[in-house]
Amino acid sequence: MGILSWLIIGAIAGWIASIITGRNKEMGFGKNIVYGVIGGVAGGAVMNLLTGYGITGFNIWSLFVSIFGACVLIWFVNAVKNYRKAPEH
Repeated sequence: MGILSWLIIGAIAGWIASIITGRNKEMGFGKNIVYGVIGGVAGGAVMNLLTGYGITGFNIWSLFVSIFGACVLIWFVNAVKNYRKAPEH
């Protein structure tokens, strides 16, 4: 896939993932692309290990994998942020 394909899939995946995780209002277009592309790479690696098929091109499977990876990434980043904000006991 070319860079333009990564950006398109990343933008769509990041946007859908931000809606799924309830973070759409606090994430902008740039964050959606970043989370979608990084989520696509991470999700592709995990799915490649589990199923033998990661990111396969500009198609629905790759979008699904990117959404999955972006959701996990958003959840992880928010968990770290909330952990840092938690008061010490």
